[in-house]
Amino acid sequence: MWKAGFKWMYLILGTVIGAGYASGRELWQFFGFESGLAIILFTFFFIICCYVIMKISYEEKSEHFSPVLERLVGAKLSYVYDLLIVMYLFTTTVVMIAGGGATLQGLTVPYWIGILIFCFLLVLLFFWDVKGILSLNSVLIPILLLGLGYVLFHFHTEHVHIWTFNWKEQYNWPAAFTFTSLNILSIVAVLSAIGKEIKDLNEAKIASVGSGLILGAVSYLYNETLTQLADKISGFEIPLFAILDESPFIMFLAMSIVLWMAIYTTAAAGVFGLATRFKNYFKIPLWQMASVLIILMVPFTKFGFATLVSILYPLYALINLYLVVTILLFPITNRYKWD
Repeated sequence: MWKAGFKWMYLILGTVIGAGYASGRELWQFFGFESGLAIILFTFFFIICCYVIMKISYEEKSEHFSPVLERLVGAKLSYVYDLLIVMYLFTTTVVMIAGGGATLQGLTVPYWIGILIFCFLLVLLFFWDVKGILSLNSVLIPILLLGLGYVLFHFHTEHVHIWTFNWKEQYNWPAAFTFTSLNILSIVAVLSAIGKEIKDLNEAKIASVGSGLILGAVSYLYNETLTQLADKISGFEIPLFAILDESPFIMFLAMSIVLWMAIYTTAAAGVFGLATRFKNYFKIPLWQMASVLIILMVPFTKFGFATLVSILYPLYALINLYLVVTILLFPITNRYKWD
């Protein structure tokens, strides 16, 4: 039970902690000053959403997101969100691929060569089907969290900072809804694909609570760090590099690798969600479906990482608000069917 719960927890974390999150750009865009309450609310919302989705997936024994969407929003509206999830996963995975190329570019690898390397490694992962992505997350996510945690704590040991929380100065609390909604489509897509693999609802509880608390704690620490560097962040495409600005080169190199891993795990989750949705239509192996999707994505990476994040993320966050509210209210509206 615990082993399986942690396996799903790593899958959730690998889905959320991608280019936008690990780089700090996503957090800075939605949170910033006076956002402590927003992050606390996000933590609770995220736990509830993950559990509701996993419970429905478990009951439906789903292999992709269509049955789960139908339970959440009804048959007619599920077609709209089905299309929206496909668009979301496609475009955000393009963001990840662009981010993978941009990160390697920072290590003197040409942008397009970096993208080709990134895409090759993505396709390679899917030769092992679902086991490949689960094994990847169980290895990379702990490394990623340790690396990010070390950098953030190291910054605070080097810079004096008084931690305060004033309940009267939390004007940004609505960001909890938009930040949850930003991530909800990818969570629906990925968790819906493992419905047949979940053996017990206790696995869902462990995965939901664990991933929510970890994301909440890291988000709070990361956001506090970024607020101290507010004047510097505008000069960096990747806010994480503002934190590393005065660090030794070896730390910069290590965190560039950690950032690349975060991008890779989320890109893999995006391709996984799309490939499981379409593979039955084309009757081809998962790795071949993944290859076709990645080839279609590559031309769109020319728009660049920062541009895609700044335009697409706020747009999807607003569109998905209805789905978030539906998921949060699902246990209440279906109270007679739930234990």
